[in-house]
Amino acid sequence: MGEPTNISYKPTDGLSYDPNDPIYWEEASLDKELTRVFEVCHGCRMCFKYCDSFPNLFDLIDDVHDGDVTKLTRPEVDGVMDACFQCKLCEVQCPYTPRDNHEFELDFPKLVHRYQAIRAKREGLSLRDKVLGNPDTTGKLARASLGLVNVMNRVGVHRWFLEKVVGIHRDKQLPDFASQTFEGWAKREDRITETATGPEGAGEVVLFQTCYVQHNEPQIGRDTVEVMERNQVDIRCAAGLRCCGMPAWEHGDLDGLRRQARANLDVLTPFVEGGAKVMAINPTCSMMLRREYPELVAPEDRERAQALADAVVDPSEYLWSIRREERFNTAFESTPGEALAYHTPCHLRAQAIGFRARNLLKKIPEVGAVSQVMECCGHNGTYAMTTEGFVPSQRVGKRAFDGMESAEAEIWVTDCPLAALQFEQHAGVRPMHPMTVLARAYRKDGFETGLQPIDPGAESGGPDAEPSG
Repeated sequence: MGEPTNISYKPTDGLSYDPNDPIYWEEASLDKELTRVFEVCHGCRMCFKYCDSFPNLFDLIDDVHDGDVTKLTRPEVDGVMDACFQCKLCEVQCPYTPRDNHEFELDFPKLVHRYQAIRAKREGLSLRDKVLGNPDTTGKLARASLGLVNVMNRVGVHRWFLEKVVGIHRDKQLPDFASQTFEGWAKREDRITETATGPEGAGEVVLFQTCYVQHNEPQIGRDTVEVMERNQVDIRCAAGLRCCGMPAWEHGDLDGLRRQARANLDVLTPFVEGGAKVMAINPTCSMMLRREYPELVAPEDRERAQALADAVVDPSEYLWSIRREERFNTAFESTPGEALAYHTPCHLRAQAIGFRARNLLKKIPEVGAVSQVMECCGHNGTYAMTTEGFVPSQRVGKRAFDGMESAEAEIWVTDCPLAALQFEQHAGVRPMHPMTVLARAYRKDGFETGLQPIDPGAESGGPDAEPSG
């Protein structure tokens, strides 16, 4: 990484976060930026608590190399970068980012992505990278097993095999695969929009159900559709959507990401051109479509990717946006109870859209306190599934587990289905998605506590009362 010199905090001529830029792929240019960014982070130390990348980096510089960042070896740098699981919280908190128009232009997660992409190009992808990076293929194979995969994922010998051959930790709770996909349900219910031309054909919003909802928990998608329809939102479902590409990209597989992105752009662009919003259920996927696609797709797809990014919404974000309209429905017929515990996913915070799900939950009658936990749960994509990430993910998530437990609430809520798995395994409670809570609250038998139909204008504080945040 070069001889020790007086290292400037300002960007080097090796700065690039754009994979379409030739400099992005130059290892010498990358090394310049690694040295600079490590020096900035070593001097700042604000991000010591988010993952092991920063403590490991600081210990190496302080205790092994006597404060000289240029003495880090390649294996040591590998260890620092591999410990990043892309929660994005360091970028959210960092005062030196392009988002804040700071002259240092520092984006540690994007630097890690660049590092992993160059390494993947140089060394190729491992079997685990290929398996975890393609959830759609995994889902198809799981359904072809007619439920056998769900059984085998609980068998010790099979899990030992997965750990030794694929690198998936034997103790990690894995999600079950549904026998019918969300798209299969939508086709059965005649909800697929085949032609999305013009405002009438495209509808108001089109659902990007995400690969997790598609293959593992279609009920979250069905609940989202129900909630939107109860609020007179013209929601459409589309055929042929794929994984957003984040599982491929977190392993440096740019080509895999671009294939997924192009397929999704082909499906969603007619809806966007017709004026529809794109409602992405999983925060990681909405972040990917909104923040990552415009920079990562092939040059010929960039214009479409930017138009898509401008149209992306989170379900709670969109529902909150129509709260002053007459169609906004507060006629709930049951309640989850007085106290709820709500976990804010890291990737929603990265999008800076506020705490819309929390605010919506407070609209349900008899819901008083909604305890909010903003710590990382530690799952972060496929990181918690890996042999090297399973144990650290528990340590990282402990503050979130403790925060949810201290709320003393029977109902836990999170927008991230993978975070729900993490809480269930390590804290003993499976949180519900906000759309599931709302869908059930609209039903008389959704929760044990039923209610008389509520006059929309008679809710506590009046229709315009809003929580802060």
